[in-house]
Amino acid sequence: MDVRDYIDANASGFFDALKEWLAIPSISGDPGRRDDVRRSAEWLAAHLRETGFPIVEIWETEGLPAVFAEWPAENPAAPRVVVYGHHDVQPVEPLDEWETAPFVPFEKGEQLIGRGASDDKGQVFFHTLGLKANLAASGRTAPPVTVKMLIEGEEESGSPHFADLLRANKDRLACDAIVVSDTTMWAADVPSMCTGMRGLTEADISLYGPSIDLHSGSFGGAVPNPLHAMAELLAGLHDERGRVTLDGFYDGIVELTEEERAMFAKFPFDEEKWLETAGESGAAYGEEGFTTLERVWARPTAEVNGMWGGHTGPGGKTIVPREAHAKLSFRLVAGQEPEQVQDAVRKYVAERTPPGIRAEVRIPGPGVRPCFSPIDSPGVQAAKRAMEKAFGTEVLFTREGGSGPEADLTDILEAPLVFLGVGLDEDQIHAPNEKVDMPLLLKGAETAAYLWDEFATGL
Repeated sequence: MDVRDYIDANASGFFDALKEWLAIPSISGDPGRRDDVRRSAEWLAAHLRETGFPIVEIWETEGLPAVFAEWPAENPAAPRVVVYGHHDVQPVEPLDEWETAPFVPFEKGEQLIGRGASDDKGQVFFHTLGLKANLAASGRTAPPVTVKMLIEGEEESGSPHFADLLRANKDRLACDAIVVSDTTMWAADVPSMCTGMRGLTEADISLYGPSIDLHSGSFGGAVPNPLHAMAELLAGLHDERGRVTLDGFYDGIVELTEEERAMFAKFPFDEEKWLETAGESGAAYGEEGFTTLERVWARPTAEVNGMWGGHTGPGGKTIVPREAHAKLSFRLVAGQEPEQVQDAVRKYVAERTPPGIRAEVRIPGPGVRPCFSPIDSPGVQAAKRAMEKAFGTEVLFTREGGSGPEADLTDILEAPLVFLGVGLDEDQIHAPNEKVDMPLLLKGAETAAYLWDEFATGL
């Protein structure tokens, strides 16, 4: 029996088991669901044992548990691969927008609807079917590479304990490549692989002037206005070409190669339709010299998320306000560090705050580091071959604008990343009626089945 025949023959049982797992409301952000997150970990551990993994453990953290499993290769010298994903899910509100109860998964045509169907239980789960298909087709009793799975339970809550978990178990997780199955493709008929995710850091700025709001007739035009100063600060974040003006902001970033830009240009991207999905925005905007896809996937950004101060209620109030506030966020690309950008923000504000205004910059957290995998790396090329064999067509490369714990994975484990996901942007991830295309999950399993042989010879 070949890989495809095995997957087809076992698809029904695969989806029945997945529905059992999806029925567990493992919402890591809800303290009332902590027991359910643990129950999800226990369910997955039991299923991995049933799959055949000889080593399966629940790893405790100061928060919620992760699941570790290992299946050693027959050849002790074979490459070692860690598969990363998460078993926790997002909250489900607003409930009245769901077609059915979010933790009662159901099939609608070729779609499986339920919280976690795509993000990320479905994409974790296809690896179990893929590994069994690899063994059934080859007649082996162990995979051609050592497969380790690390499925965390706090990704949807920012992975607060994940880096510590990786450091504490670095020897157990030693590997030659890390497979991340928590991403999407361009479309069901345009398979693609992500090769990078942007990082993130934030900053809150407060400007203080007079100790009280002042009468604008008596004092306006004669003392500095914190809102004027804030408007100038924020307007100065970008130059006339749309480039961020923070000192050293672009130093050391990994630039797009001509091959990547050519690959991005192959996608059937309709900017007008895309603008409709962007809240019916009236025009594209951004750094000159780059396309919309390049800006979203591979360029760093500075965004004003909010600004306020002074009188915002009904009617007029002629004052010089005593303070002004703004929230900023920065998406980062490979070569940038959150701490570097945070320091640049502090310097920018200090240098541009006018006399008579006191400035405070608060950084709400350490930020998330960006991650990147070169498209010509052995692991990426091996995964591309496996995916093209499963889908029967050329696989293109994308990047993603979001952020996750992948930088910690590659930095702490000192191994390259390979992104392998089959979700779609229209899966309504984090929204009501989250769904996954069932045929794509089977294609994911088929890709995973081919992946281990490609890694055995390609890493």
